[in-house]
Amino acid sequence: MKRDYTPPNFKGDGYNCPHCGAFAHQTWYQIAFSGFRGGIEILNLGYLCFCTRCQQPQIWFDKELVYPSLSTAPLPSPDMPPDVLVDFNEARTIVNTSPRAAVALLRLAIQKLMPHLGETSGNLNDEIGNLVKKGLPFRIQKSLDSIRVIGNNAVHPGQINLQDDINTAISLFQLLNLIVDMTISSEKQIDEIYGILPDGAKEAIIKRDT
Repeated sequence: MKRDYTPPNFKGDGYNCPHCGAFAHQTWYQIAFSGFRGGIEILNLGYLCFCTRCQQPQIWFDKELVYPSLSTAPLPSPDMPPDVLVDFNEARTIVNTSPRAAVALLRLAIQKLMPHLGETSGNLNDEIGNLVKKGLPFRIQKSLDSIRVIGNNAVHPGQINLQDDINTAISLFQLLNLIVDMTISSEKQIDEIYGILPDGAKEAIIKRDT
């Protein structure tokens, strides 16, 4: 499921806000930074930008966003459960500085996703196995196990070194979004369409299948 994302860009008229994530118009104001170096006052020009959606400020200097720190991770799926979303967003805020910590949080996020998929044992490996027995598609299983194994390696000594591997971390954000899209968003869309069928048609389908 495609989610459009326009990253913040210098003097851009509209993009996804680094604070609230919404695509919104941005208003720009030129500001001055002053300081002393060798007894001489140095004056530098920068820009202050406000999101029209959340009204939170952004500070730009030398055409670079210096506040808030910009995450390169994708935005979350709109159907991501709130408790999973908390860890996803926290991981987004730190992925640029600590991919290893971000991956560990994503592993925790899929642990929290399991009850939303009907698994409550608390053992992530067993829960994925149970979902496979229930007919979980192979590519979702591979995505879940990728986050599980790499997340475990992030906090324990292993064969995968994630200290500076931001590309792998970004890929895991994409995988978690894919998992939510295929297990929650797709089911939601199917139920919404099925819900508009006439009651008589639904009764006939139930009778057919029983």
